[in-house]
Amino acid sequence: MKQLIQISLTLFLLISIKNLSAQNLTETADDLIKNDSIPEIAFAVVTKDSILISKVIGYHKIDEKNGKSTACDNDYFHLGSNTKAITGFIAACLVEQNKINWDTKFFDLFPESRSKTNPAYFDITLEDLLTHQAKLQSFTGSSDFKNTPNFEGVKQQKRTKFVEYVLTLPVISDEKTYNYSNAGYSVASVMLEKVSGKSWEDLVLDVLKNKLHIDYAIGWPNRNFENQPWGHWIEDGKLVPVSPETDYNLNLLEPGGDLSMQLKDYIKFIQLNIKGLSGEDNIIKSETYRYIHNTRNTYAIGWENRTSDVNQISTHAGSDGSFLSYVQIDRNQLIGYIVIMNCGSKNAEDGIVKIIKQMKSKYGK
Repeated sequence: MKQLIQISLTLFLLISIKNLSAQNLTETADDLIKNDSIPEIAFAVVTKDSILISKVIGYHKIDEKNGKSTACDNDYFHLGSNTKAITGFIAACLVEQNKINWDTKFFDLFPESRSKTNPAYFDITLEDLLTHQAKLQSFTGSSDFKNTPNFEGVKQQKRTKFVEYVLTLPVISDEKTYNYSNAGYSVASVMLEKVSGKSWEDLVLDVLKNKLHIDYAIGWPNRNFENQPWGHWIEDGKLVPVSPETDYNLNLLEPGGDLSMQLKDYIKFIQLNIKGLSGEDNIIKSETYRYIHNTRNTYAIGWENRTSDVNQISTHAGSDGSFLSYVQIDRNQLIGYIVIMNCGSKNAEDGIVKIIKQMKSKYGK
C-alpha cells in the first residue's frame, strides 16, 4: 500500500501571508504544469456567496502534456483526508437529529465488544475519534497494515471487522496534543452507522447528494468515470500515472480519506461552512459549525484549528499519494482557498504553497 501522505507544517505556515506580489494565478498554475511535472491543477477562492476565482487547467495524464489540454470543469479530484471534514459534517447532522451525542462512548453502542477490546479504549467518545484524541494507531502508511488480517465480506462488513481489530491494538503513548489516525474515522463511522441504521456510504448519499445536491464519487476518479484525471505518484524517481487497475484501495479507511469531487461541488461544501461560520443556519445550525471548527485548539472535527491572537484559521490537506488537496478557511475574513492537484509529489506540495501565497496576497484583506 502506498504511503498515505500527511501534509506537514509547510502548508500550515500559510496562515498569515500578506503583501506578496500577486502574479496572475492562472499564469502561475500554467508555469507549474509546464515546469514542475504537475499534470492538472484546480483552484478557487470563495466567500459565502461568491466565487472570486475558479479554474481547472492542465492534463488528465502526464503523458498528454504535449497535446491539447484535457482539463475541464467536470473533472473529479480525489480529496484524500479532506474527506474527514465531510464525515465530521455527517456526524454533526446526526447529533442535531438527536441520534447521537459528541460524548457518546463507542461501547455505549457496542457493549458486547468490550471483552475483545483493549481496556484503554473503553471510554473513547465520538468526539475523541473525530478530533484524534483516542490514541489509536495511525494507519497513515503501508507499515501500519503489515499485520492487518484480510477481512471477508462487503465493504461495510470489512470496515466493521477492521474496527474490531484496531480496538485490540496498543494505544499511542505520548504527550502530543493529538495523534492523527485514519482508523479513528473508521471507528467513528461504525458508530454513525449504528445509530442511523445506514452504512457510511448511504449516509454520504443522503447528506451530500440528496440534501445538498453535491455530486461525488468514492475512490479515484478514473475508477468511477471515463475521461477523468488520473492520479500520479513517484516510481523509480519518475512521476507516473496510476492506472485504475492498480492493486490499491482505501476501503477500510473510506470515511477518513476516499471521496472525490468536482471543484464546483467542493466549493459548495466549503461555502456551506463559511455561511455557517458567518452566523447563518443552513442544513445544520451556525453554532454547530462553530463547534465543528473550534471544539479543540489544534485539531477540531475534520479540521485543523489554527487559532491565535491574530488569526482564526480552519485548514486541512489530504493525499493518498496520487492526488493532493488543500483547503483553508479564514474565519476572520470569511474567505476560503482551495487548491487540488492530480499528483502527490513534493513538487505538488511546493506548488500549492506558491498558489496559496498568491491567493492570500490578492484576495486576503
